[in-house]
Amino acid sequence: MPAVEMIRFVNSGTEACMSALRLARAYTGREKIIKFTGNYHGHADMLLVQAGSGVVTLGLPDSPGVPQGATEHTLTAPYNDLAAVRALFDRHPDQIAGVIVEPIAANMGFVMPEGDYLHALAALCRERGALFILDEVMTGFRVALGGAQAAFGLAPDLVCLGKVIGGGLPVGAYGGRREVMLSVAPAGKMYQAGTLSGNPLAMSAGLATLGGLRAAGVFESIVQRTTELADGLRAVFERRGVPAQVGQAGTMFGFYFLRQAGAVIRDFESAKQHADTALYARFFHAMLARGVYFAPSQFEAGFVSAAHTADDIAQTVAAADAALGEV
Repeated sequence: MPAVEMIRFVNSGTEACMSALRLARAYTGREKIIKFTGNYHGHADMLLVQAGSGVVTLGLPDSPGVPQGATEHTLTAPYNDLAAVRALFDRHPDQIAGVIVEPIAANMGFVMPEGDYLHALAALCRERGALFILDEVMTGFRVALGGAQAAFGLAPDLVCLGKVIGGGLPVGAYGGRREVMLSVAPAGKMYQAGTLSGNPLAMSAGLATLGGLRAAGVFESIVQRTTELADGLRAVFERRGVPAQVGQAGTMFGFYFLRQAGAVIRDFESAKQHADTALYARFFHAMLARGVYFAPSQFEAGFVSAAHTADDIAQTVAAADAALGEV
């Protein structure tokens, strides 16, 4: 990850995002931040505004218990909509500290960035003096060994990582440009601490996991399995005449059943409008009965690991075919 010159460990992905935004405010001297509807950056109060993941699954617009004052400086824009972000910068000149984004929106399902959207977003941040922050809690070491920033050729000011950096154990990290990171104590004045930050167990597990992924052919093999799964599901959906949108990047994948053929999901609103959640619920239970456990909500992304074999993928695709025949 070439943009990361310094890194700080924290307790979780939530704390990584919270700390990165605190740092953006400390570094720029500004208070407002921009996030995207359907992007989830943890359960910190200021970020539970139009979040995806569990919030949308439960049908909650936000979370009870979050005071209005905690979110008054959080601005929201639709994902994949650069004009909306530019309008927020115009409306709040010299007030926006940073823009935080999931490079692939994986908490409202699986939505890829369109065209040069992320590059244009980064350029807009530089133009307006705000920090460009990538939340790679989901995409880190999955889209590519160097994360989405390596896959898309991005140079963010700050990056957030979750438990993927600790082999699944509780840990998080944020890092970025040296100039920005030097604002964190003890080098700078911005406070950050955590009881379990960088604990030896999580660090050992993380080093072992990353070492395993970097072994010859391992990561490439997982990508191949993921491609086989995405292509297989896509073929089943087409054969069964079920409108669907299937996405994959590296070892990540996701799919929506669509209420009507030809619909395209590109942001949170279109996901809520076009996703056939009733069909997915029936499909989920039919798959579970066949020994395959997908996420209970299609507003979640999926991951393939080195433990999954070619037979696992073939059995999953065959189960999907049978499940759709049933439901």
